[in-house]
Amino acid sequence: MKKKEERTRRTIRAAVFVLAVLLLCAAAVLALSRHADRVMQTGGRGSPPILVIDAGHGGLDGGAIAADGTKESDVNLAIALRLESIVRFFGQKTRMTRWDDSAKTDIISYSEREDLKERVQLANTTPGAVLISIHQNDFPTGQPHGAQVLYSPWAGSELLGKTIQTNLIEKLDPGNRRLAVPAPGSLFLTANTRCPAVLVECGFMSNGDEVLRLKDGRYQTAAAAVIAASYLRYINGKTA
Repeated sequence: MKKKEERTRRTIRAAVFVLAVLLLCAAAVLALSRHADRVMQTGGRGSPPILVIDAGHGGLDGGAIAADGTKESDVNLAIALRLESIVRFFGQKTRMTRWDDSAKTDIISYSEREDLKERVQLANTTPGAVLISIHQNDFPTGQPHGAQVLYSPWAGSELLGKTIQTNLIEKLDPGNRRLAVPAPGSLFLTANTRCPAVLVECGFMSNGDEVLRLKDGRYQTAAAAVIAASYLRYINGKTA
């Protein structure tokens, strides 16, 4: 077990180093092509891109629950907060659908559908919005593993989704064979947003080994850094 944990630590340290370089390169390109980026993202309307970060579930809605009691909503928020900090550090505007669980704990007033509507409304009323929703996957058995990105039918979503998927595999999990795929029409968030939107399933709460990684703050930072770098490349018109 100790050898396995040490290998995981070395992998994370190496990934964070590579990602730091990737982020610096992306930021440099961004500084040189800011005007072109804005035109590309907004169709000439002049609004700079704003990353709307959605930490899935929250409060009364814990999402998927791992065998050890870890709640998906807590992992989602940890990654989302790191993503927000990294993207903002590189000079980009952000908005969060939630910063904590404080507004989602009243069992009388809470409605999952109304909560989703509020998240959609935030994205749809943000000029130049690009939505990234952070989630974790779940399955009846413990075998499935690996991150997967679902993208909305809105223009630009597929490119963003495939960029994130490629980078998550290359930088964090080379053995992952999953592909970025269109989000099902039944997925309320991606079906109703009117901006580029993706939902990132960072891993499986049903896989014990993957849960250990998802709970690790260093891995959460690495995952957030990959997603942030992918977003920066996307708004610069770059592919993965």
